[in-house]
Amino acid sequence: MKIHTDYNVEPLNTFGVRAQVSYYVEIESEEDISTLLRDEYFCHADKHIIGGGSNLLFTANVNGVLIKYISDEIRLLSEDESSVLLQLDAGVEWDRAVAYCCERNWWGIENLSLIPGVAGAAAVQNIGAYGVEIADVLVSVEGYDLVDGEHRTYMQKECDYSYRHSRFKRPEEMDRFLITKVVLRLSKQPNPILSYNGLQDLETAAAALTPLQVRERVISIRESKLPDPKVLGNAGSYFMNPVVDADKLQSLLQEYPDLSYHLQDDGRGKLSAAWLIDRCGYKGYRSGNVGTYEKHALIIVNYGGASGREVARLAEEIQESVWKKYGVRLIPEVKYVAAPTYNHPQE
Repeated sequence: MKIHTDYNVEPLNTFGVRAQVSYYVEIESEEDISTLLRDEYFCHADKHIIGGGSNLLFTANVNGVLIKYISDEIRLLSEDESSVLLQLDAGVEWDRAVAYCCERNWWGIENLSLIPGVAGAAAVQNIGAYGVEIADVLVSVEGYDLVDGEHRTYMQKECDYSYRHSRFKRPEEMDRFLITKVVLRLSKQPNPILSYNGLQDLETAAAALTPLQVRERVISIRESKLPDPKVLGNAGSYFMNPVVDADKLQSLLQEYPDLSYHLQDDGRGKLSAAWLIDRCGYKGYRSGNVGTYEKHALIIVNYGGASGREVARLAEEIQESVWKKYGVRLIPEVKYVAAPTYNHPQE
């Protein structure tokens, strides 16, 4: 276990914003967790759990403890003729896990290639892309409740998964459960999901397709439209794609026939947040040190030297604009750390 005091979090977040945290703790083992849970200061301090820092925004200094589980082993638990059971430490870099599976011709997460972050955070966020979510292959997560100190295992059905949501994001459970391990079931049988634009042409070769080929295509698509956070600070998609009921969808289509959306099985429509933001004039927009990426309106970028509050103010401005024009509320996918209160657009 490594404990850092008065730590600058700039290296810990892909937005590259500066802030100070009272204590930053790198946990290397479950024994470290037991040690921390016996520490009186830790027990009473405000706690914030982070992963790869690719989906959060520090909007102020953090008076408390920042916790990161860094163990990063991958273990094959079992396999049969049709599938494998794989255990990932929470600190495993997610794209490393995807590459590991694709290289062995195991299907299930190839569409989630090049998503930044680590396995534990992926399970919290229920990451998804191109028609696939981690919830589709997740078997269980295990870890420690930082309030009562209990070790727990949650099966997939107990995780309350939905679009970019899990039980670990509920207000009462946020930053309470430290995930240490994630178990996935991958298929040995081909099962490519190719329904999204950019992947559909691969269907012509589906019989001979490999997970690695799908992975390479997904990487190519993502690299063509997403900025490298080492060059432009960002956290990927800033907002979730809003889901509206059938009546609202039809109302929007009558006024905006070219609306970009994906029809859900229940008749609701998942709207493209990028399309809404673009049509409000924010694609490639810049204000001081922050702006939206020129190739993708859903990505807010730090051009250098921006504070977390500057990023949050631009996000709020975009929310207000979309609400006024479309009557649709954009919800941040990014987690705010030490966030002051920001008003959402009023309905």
